[in-house]
Amino acid sequence: MSRNKLNPNKPFMILNGILSFAVFVIVCLFLYIAFKFKRDADKIKTYEEKYQIEFAKDFAGNDISVYLNDSLLLNQIMPDSTLQFSIDKFADENVLMIVDNKTENTTPFGLNPKGGKVTVKQVQGTISILEQSDAH
Repeated sequence: MSRNKLNPNKPFMILNGILSFAVFVIVCLFLYIAFKFKRDADKIKTYEEKYQIEFAKDFAGNDISVYLNDSLLLNQIMPDSTLQFSIDKFADENVLMIVDNKTENTTPFGLNPKGGKVTVKQVQGTISILEQSDAH
């Protein structure tokens, strides 16, 4: 064997080295991008708006559950007086759902994204709300 002949494995090994280096660079790039987006996703979005929810005396003695989106706020037999509570806004769009636990009828209401006072009334079995947005 003479030294002048070209080794046929040498170009193959050089190409494998270049490809493995390229794969390493691409994996590092994807890891960098993934960790960068993870940091952005860790930031919790908070809202300043609040909802003040008031139930009129019309609900006295009714067993109801009140949900805001999928979060249970209240599950009780309503008192003979007006019931008020306040909750911070925690999503871009919110739905107030009132469930009559005896009949399992659900009444949903879309709430104002700006927050405000919500008065819930019941007249002859029909539930309605009156919304007043906060003036910031």
